[in-house]
Parts: sequence; C-alpha cells; structure tokens
Amino acid sequence: MTRRRFHQVDVFTSTPMLGNPLAVVHDAEGLSDDRMAAFARWTNLSETTFLLPPTDPEADYRVRILLPNGELPFAGHPTLGTCHAWLAAGGVPRQREEVVQQCGVGLVRIRRDGARLAFAAPPTKVEAVDPALLERVVPALGLAPAQVRSAAWLTNGPRQLALELDEAGSVLAMTPDHAALAKLCDVGVVGRHPAGSDIDLEVRFFVPLLGVPEDPVTGSFNASIARWMMADGRMPRRYVARQGKTMGRDGRIHLHDDGDQLWVGGDVVPLVEGTVALE
Repeated sequence: MTRRRFHQVDVFTSTPMLGNPLAVVHDAEGLSDDRMAAFARWTNLSETTFLLPPTDPEADYRVRILLPNGELPFAGHPTLGTCHAWLAAGGVPRQREEVVQQCGVGLVRIRRDGARLAFAAPPTKVEAVDPALLERVVPALGLAPAQVRSAAWLTNGPRQLALELDEAGSVLAMTPDHAALAKLCDVGVVGRHPAGSDIDLEVRFFVPLLGVPEDPVTGSFNASIARWMMADGRMPRRYVARQGKTMGRDGRIHLHDDGDQLWVGGDVVPLVEGTVALE
C-alpha cells in the first residue's frame, strides 16, 4: 500500500476548529478518479484536495478539489489550505513573491499578506435573477421579501445565487428549510454590520446541491460578493467578513481591492500531519 503525505488544516481562522477544515493529499500521482472520490467521501469534509505536478509551465503545482459527491473547478478555502500545506511540505515557488496554483479555472495567484495567505480572486460574472425563482428561494430561507435588498447570480467557477439582506442580524436569525432549498439552488446571504463594528459583513452559504446544507466558510462566494458589492460602492475596498457564526465557527475573510486586483485572505492553522495509506 502506497503511503502519501497528508495534512489536515483549518482555514480562515487563527484559532483551531473555528474555521473550515480541509484534507490535503500530497503526491497524488497514480490515483484514479474513483480512488480520489472514495477518499473524499471517507474524509467526509466539505472538500479534500489532491496535489499533482503542474501541466502548465507557469504553475507551481496542480490541485484537484473534490467534495464527497463531486468536484469543483475552484474554491477559496481549498486554495489557501492547499497552498499552506504545499509550502509546509517544502514547496518552493518559482517566483519569490507568490505561488501559482493550477486548478479547473486555470491559474490562481496566491501571495503572503502579512501573516496570512491571500488569493487573487478570479473574475465574477454577474447575472440577473428570475423573480419567479426568488419567490421560491426567499421563503425557503425563512425570510420575508422586505428583508431582501438585492439579488444576483454570481459565477467565478461555481454559480451561486447571492442575496443581500437589510442587516447582519437578519442573516444570523434565518432558519432555512434545507429540504426546500435542495430542490432549488445553492444560495448565499449577506448583511452589513453597523459602522464601527469589528466585522463589516455577515455571511452564510447553503450548498444543498452538493450535499452541504451549510458551509462554514466559503472563499469563492466571499470573492464574488466582494466584486459585486464593491462595484457600486456598497462595500469599501477593504473589509472583513465573518462566516460560520450560527454553526459554532468564527471564520474571518479579509477582502482587499488594491486597485489592480481583489485579494481574498485568511489565516490557516495546521491540525494533523502524517501519511495516509492510499493507492
């Protein structure tokens, strides 16, 4: 049985067990799609990643991002967590200032932002939402129509429905009907905290189509939200979002548009390191 290096890390937190966990399998060459899928089901985490040699000469490594019942072309917390694990295992980037990850959406740049890592958010496609769909989604989330300020489809790899609510308190007080959402779509909700708070935006994200009732912390969704809400000045060019509060987590996502690029940053805490028997 082949033994491969293995990490399990907690992403978007500096305190263990308050972020979003990620399993990382190193040196995954030779593993079939079926074996990767079986191991992702076994870890039972929202995502498990597999590190492979890059096929693009500009990339430092290639990663596949698997869920218990599918695969993603891109996701935020697997990007930061995998990069942290790759560096911890001795990975040396081609460029001193940043790491370049190859994944389903192409190349993603990752840099150090002080003590944390931050990835360059991919472009986000913004589309209008069919009012008939909103009429079904809003009650399924346990909301009244008057609580919804705006809505859009956001796509930066995965396609996600986003709703901006009247305030952060409405986000925290929601009681979704997960069975109803499972017949509709993946959807996230956000609400702003009052000025002067240490957190600027409260976030929740529900992924019933991929078998995840609620995701603790979602980097890709926060990246899309930042592009959407910064575009017309609803959010400043630098802010902090919180996600996972109702699940007993305390994920912190640091968003910063430097004028050229939107960066999505977060801390990563290592929890488990060793090998896994997998072939």
